[in-house]
Amino acid sequence: MSALPQLKLLVNLALIDDEVADKEKKYITNIGLANGLSEQDVAYLLNQNHEVIIPQGLTGDQKFDYLFSLVQLMKIDERLYKEEIKYCSQVAAKLGYQQEVMFELMLKVSTAMKKGEIASLKELTSSYLLK
Repeated sequence: MSALPQLKLLVNLALIDDEVADKEKKYITNIGLANGLSEQDVAYLLNQNHEVIIPQGLTGDQKFDYLFSLVQLMKIDERLYKEEIKYCSQVAAKLGYQQEVMFELMLKVSTAMKKGEIASLKELTSSYLLK
């Protein structure tokens, strides 16, 4: 599955405060590069807002990855804005999560997490997926 929808969600989040910080740009660029996009492709995406579109048929793991990457990006500059939290909560709901999942993620997500910590968090957040 293409990483483009996920990158667009990340760009929207980064643009909420009207400025994409260097750490945010690097985070988004790294995800793009890891998924086969060029730096130029990512730079083009960073210059515009995008419609919030959640692809159909995402697996539970993919939904978690979308939400996890959003929360990591939100926390990367060590400042949380009300608008960012609201945006992430809206995306969580569109992904099929109860919005309360954001409280768990905001408390437990950091920019440097070990695989075991991420796996535990994935298991915890799965209980917030609406059936």
